[in-house]
Amino acid sequence: MPSAEFVAAHYPWLRHLHITLVSASVLLFAARGLGVLTGQAWPMRPAARALAPVIDSLLLLAGGTLWWMLQLHPWQQTWLGAKLVLLVVYIALGSMALKRAPTRATKAFFFVAALAVVGFMASIAVAHHPLGLLAQ
Repeated sequence: MPSAEFVAAHYPWLRHLHITLVSASVLLFAARGLGVLTGQAWPMRPAARALAPVIDSLLLLAGGTLWWMLQLHPWQQTWLGAKLVLLVVYIALGSMALKRAPTRATKAFFFVAALAVVGFMASIAVAHHPLGLLAQ
């Protein structure tokens, strides 16, 4: 268990890093999704595809470190558990939007759904409640 001094010293910048990485990840997904929907080739090129796992790995490392620092447990803090379940949903929807859906229309549907899910995840993070801002 980290000391209170350790948490006080490292929490602010680690939280900021986590939020920055979330923003970078979502912006990259949105740019790639719009690129796919407009028929551009760059979103599926190796450089564009390789950047996402790097950002997402750093994001998960920052999030995991915050869990450890704050001694959070996703099944005790139900808001965190809800975010984790929705993360899996977001990944599946994003995969469909970028490459697996057969038509442009279905890619668009999955793209909008993925962005809605990630928006709801952000709402949960802000509210610290599994219903997000809907709970207020």
